[in-house]
Amino acid sequence: MGSLEGFLNLDKPAGLTSHDCVAVVRRVLRTRQVGHGGTLDPAATGVLPIAVGRATRFLAFLPGDKVYRATFRFGQRSDTDDAEGQIQVGFPCPELSCEQVAACLREFVGEIEQVPPLYSAIKRQGKKLYELARAGAKAAELGLEPRRVVIRHLQILGWRPGEFPEVDLEIACGPGTYIRALARDLGEKLGCGGLMSRLRRLQSGPFRIQESLPLEQWQGSADPAAALLPIEWGFRGWDSVSLSPAEAQRWQQGQAIPLDPAQATAETLRVKSQQGAFLGLGHCQGRLLRPLRVLRPDP
Repeated sequence: MGSLEGFLNLDKPAGLTSHDCVAVVRRVLRTRQVGHGGTLDPAATGVLPIAVGRATRFLAFLPGDKVYRATFRFGQRSDTDDAEGQIQVGFPCPELSCEQVAACLREFVGEIEQVPPLYSAIKRQGKKLYELARAGAKAAELGLEPRRVVIRHLQILGWRPGEFPEVDLEIACGPGTYIRALARDLGEKLGCGGLMSRLRRLQSGPFRIQESLPLEQWQGSADPAAALLPIEWGFRGWDSVSLSPAEAQRWQQGQAIPLDPAQATAETLRVKSQQGAFLGLGHCQGRLLRPLRVLRPDP
């Protein structure tokens, strides 16, 4: 019997870091080879893809698009751009309307520039930004530069007026997007300041909240390993190509394999044997299929 491997679709609870969840999975499955596919802040909940065994080698290739449900509060700012940080300024804005927010949101759909939050895991000067921030560094001192991110969809789900009004949003975005930064920038655009007060991830690549397992439920199940999804499942949206036994052997040894034009249907492909076994991920360059990540058979 081979070692444990595959993906877990966990619903992360509030109060735990993503690494805390990794530690739980390591302990329950009694293996050190565990990683996660996309950090969620401790206060956030929702989909957290977990890789076990050889699946960890495929984490970097998981599709990066995500869907969130978030709540933004206006009239407040914080050092972390969310409600968990130190509230820096509070200017009541009871006159702010949902219509004003909706009109402003349109400017944030598409490819935009976004300065990452000061409290984030991005590295600068050999340290993570949140480590530098805790040591007293300011954003201006670190020279944080805007990054290009993609917001595919913004939909208002709810609106609560008041001195510090709140809006509930569904947000579909590309990889590298900070929802906290979106709340901050939307508040600045409206002239009243803003922060994120709640966040739940509904989807990360192929992993959806509807099929996720609450961490506590998974941890207490009779057979936690039964929830592991095959490595190939993480790439079920990719086109595939089948190789003959001779081609498969050469490809798994690192060689490029010539393909017919009809087989090169995408830049990246799932690679399978003629019997349907998953061999790994390949990269098409012209008519050549090169190894991107190879899943070698167990010895």
